[in-house]
Amino acid sequence: MQDPDPHDQRLTELEIKAAYTEDMLDELNRVIVRQQQQIDVLLRELLQLRDRMPDSAGGPARNLRDELPPHY
Repeated sequence: MQDPDPHDQRLTELEIKAAYTEDMLDELNRVIVRQQQQIDVLLRELLQLRDRMPDSAGGPARNLRDELPPHY
């Protein structure tokens, strides 16, 4: 049997690496899309929570430490 040409072997190795790199890039893109969707959901939830908070217009800034339950 004849030894494979070093150039062919090198080319095959590069093609394999390129295929793995493409797969990894596709997976990273899917992760980024999922994370952006999660960020969008969290931002919407944050805005909804802010809308539920009573306005402190004209009053001092609220601090949750100032609102400790009576048993403290």
